[in-house]
Amino acid sequence: MERWDDMRIFLSVARGESLSGAGRTLRMDPATVGRRIARLEQELGTPLFAKSPQGYALTEAGGRLLRHAEEAEQAMQAASEAVAGATEGLSGQIRIGAPDGCATFLLPQVCAAIARDNPALELQILSLPRVVNLSKREADMAITVSPPNAGRLSVQKITDYRLHLAATRGYLDAQAPVTGLDALREHPVVGYIPDMVFDKELDYLAEMGLDRVDLASNSVAVQFQWLRQGAGLGIVHDFALPAAPDLVKVLPDRISLTRSFYLVRHADDRRLERMNRFSAALADGLRKEVQRLEGLT
Repeated sequence: MERWDDMRIFLSVARGESLSGAGRTLRMDPATVGRRIARLEQELGTPLFAKSPQGYALTEAGGRLLRHAEEAEQAMQAASEAVAGATEGLSGQIRIGAPDGCATFLLPQVCAAIARDNPALELQILSLPRVVNLSKREADMAITVSPPNAGRLSVQKITDYRLHLAATRGYLDAQAPVTGLDALREHPVVGYIPDMVFDKELDYLAEMGLDRVDLASNSVAVQFQWLRQGAGLGIVHDFALPAAPDLVKVLPDRISLTRSFYLVRHADDRRLERMNRFSAALADGLRKEVQRLEGLT
């Protein structure tokens, strides 16, 4: 078990690229982490990391060891499941990374339902305005709006979802009627900070031919609150509209976007029954919740 502990520490440093980051993950003193890494390097007779003020980067030897350490990690997890045996409920900690629109308007209720059926399960939602890095184990799985095309990953399409231009009734009543796309240029536009659009599928305004954003944020939740304050016009997920009855669709026959959610996992996790069962429940729950909320609009 001592050698597995060494591999576990090695993996944490490789993913966190620092002793302090690994220490936080492992709940160990960074100096202890450093001593364990130095001992492992001495035993193997080669440096595993190149140390610099920027952090710990894997050497060529460290990169070769990484794959084997990840396989050992998967084997230990599979062994734990096999010893515990199949149980009716899921347990342990699972972290899901997601863009903040999904994390704000869908995941809380979907995960709450799964947690009610599995009281020993500890769920974490990592909401980020960027792509979650699964290779560094920022999360156990991620929901994305584009399927990744690199890395040893398993990708499953969950569902399509729709988006429309929206504004409050009060805002629209106080303005000249929005009769076409050209009229949008006369209104304040709410959207993403242009240079922080982390996925081409989120560049909604460019698709509409708009080249400016008057009120911009990298957070969907902030954009949503701006629109609720009557600050202007912006693209909103249909599944978010039931949370704000004061928002109405604008030019729905002219502006209607469709995007997709994908569930992305480590390829090796497919061998873990626990992760497979949770993934199936998560995908099914998200699919049904999008359908339910969109039906309310």
